[in-house]
Amino acid sequence: MSAPAASAPQRARRRRPRSRATFTSVLGELLLTAGVLVLLFVAWQMWIGDLIIDAQKNDEGAAVSQRLAESPAPEPPPLVQAEDGTTYYEPPVPAAPAESQWLGQMHIPRFGADYNKGIFGGTTRAGTLDKLGIGVYTDSKMPGEVGNFAMAGHRTTWGKPFNQLDKLQLNDAIVVETPDGWYTYRFRTLEYVKPNETDVLFDVPQVPGAQTGERYITLTACSPLYSLAERIVAYGVFESFQPRAEGPPKALTDPPPAPAAPSV
Repeated sequence: MSAPAASAPQRARRRRPRSRATFTSVLGELLLTAGVLVLLFVAWQMWIGDLIIDAQKNDEGAAVSQRLAESPAPEPPPLVQAEDGTTYYEPPVPAAPAESQWLGQMHIPRFGADYNKGIFGGTTRAGTLDKLGIGVYTDSKMPGEVGNFAMAGHRTTWGKPFNQLDKLQLNDAIVVETPDGWYTYRFRTLEYVKPNETDVLFDVPQVPGAQTGERYITLTACSPLYSLAERIVAYGVFESFQPRAEGPPKALTDPPPAPAAPSV
């Protein structure tokens, strides 16, 4: 008996011809892959890497502060009596650091209880800002010295130590720690200037030739974020010096005040 005939004719399956790789298609794939890798690197550099470097710098700062705390405390400077009868310590003035040389540690409670960033000589990217942290301008006055103690730091990348300058509130503490003790400044105002407006670094910021006998602090960074168009500048005034023998000042042991409520 013969096999039954197929109910419908089977169609031959045709194989689609495989496209051949061309130079243009291979180049396109390579460029696409390179673009993805560049985007991943940028994301790492600007966000993930920043978080890691920021935490690393704070840990390094905490270790430096711990070593200073465990070292023998220097003799406190002499007390000075003010006109109102109160007494205060005349702040010792440290020597100006050489390029990339450590000067002290920066504490800004508004930026977090663990904020502890190193301060080094110079403001070049290769020598200080990219690898080490906060840099002191050439010819800047030193902590506690009459005049303007001026520094620069990144707002983005490399740990971004000055990322939150725009979050400072009036009277926020800016504390500089050295082997001698702690220099407390209080934030006063914030402004934005063009990159060539270097008068913010004068002894009395933006007032050439003026002498007031006051001690100022100036923190500068690029603005807006991810741009070099302007500079954000934070100014503060000196409040007091606390010798190491007396332990950290209240500015570091007391929490910062809550941010001011927005005006309606």
